[in-house]
Amino acid sequence: MELSGEFPVKLLCEAMGIQRSSFYNWKKHLSNPSAREKKLVNNIILFREYHMKYPSHGYRWLNAKIRLDTGQVMSDPYAHKCCKAAGIKSRSRHYKYKKAGNPARVFPNLLLSEMQIDGPYQCIVSDMTAFYVKGVYYELTLYMDLWNDEIVSHALSAKRGDRMTYISGLEDVIEIRKKNPELQMVLHSDQGTVYTSKAYNDLLPMYGITRSMSRAGTPTDNAAMEAINGWIKAELFTDLHVTGEKSVKEEIDDYIVFFNEQRPAYSLGYLTPKQYRESITAGT
Repeated sequence: MELSGEFPVKLLCEAMGIQRSSFYNWKKHLSNPSAREKKLVNNIILFREYHMKYPSHGYRWLNAKIRLDTGQVMSDPYAHKCCKAAGIKSRSRHYKYKKAGNPARVFPNLLLSEMQIDGPYQCIVSDMTAFYVKGVYYELTLYMDLWNDEIVSHALSAKRGDRMTYISGLEDVIEIRKKNPELQMVLHSDQGTVYTSKAYNDLLPMYGITRSMSRAGTPTDNAAMEAINGWIKAELFTDLHVTGEKSVKEEIDDYIVFFNEQRPAYSLGYLTPKQYRESITAGT
């Protein structure tokens, strides 16, 4: 188009080996795009906006998030087309774990027995993840319902190895057990020092909570929780930009709400944990 103002169109078309009519048809089409092309451009812009906000995710998750937020339904191949056109790629790390040997266990690993989980709160998994904000060390302890990946309890501490972080989170789990006396609940964790402590484990039999543990040095035994920890750290700092400008506790609390209520999960058919729980329990 720029050269057409400096050289005759006929000469340019001859140089490129195309008909003048083809050039004019292209020019007319460029100034009057079809409704389908306009929609594609708008969707490319939409995916770019969502990717700027959630850069750790790829096209499938972005598509699910757009559907959740706007109600706009697009196929995954179409979403891939839009993201490819916009040059969108996930910026997250992929967490991989090596399977270790089979050392002695402190508690039996009930997850290895292929236990059937068909309802909420039947199996709660827990782990701790650590991170820095403005040079300050934080430990975040999470308790997650393995049935729908919902974070049912969490606790944050700026003190390294703070046992009360684990205990505080456990208290919320115990409250869930109290409200569901008929429930047979399993609590699964790794063999961290707090998880194996007498003070921690003495609380559980009092409330009918069955203990389960991963094998030592085998994070794949708690793969769901390990994967969530990886995603949480990626999203906290890549997508949601936790900076410490306000209370880190408030930022973490906000993220847990986002995780449970606004974050589509692939394992749940791109429903949020809350949506999945409500869709299942509404029919019971």
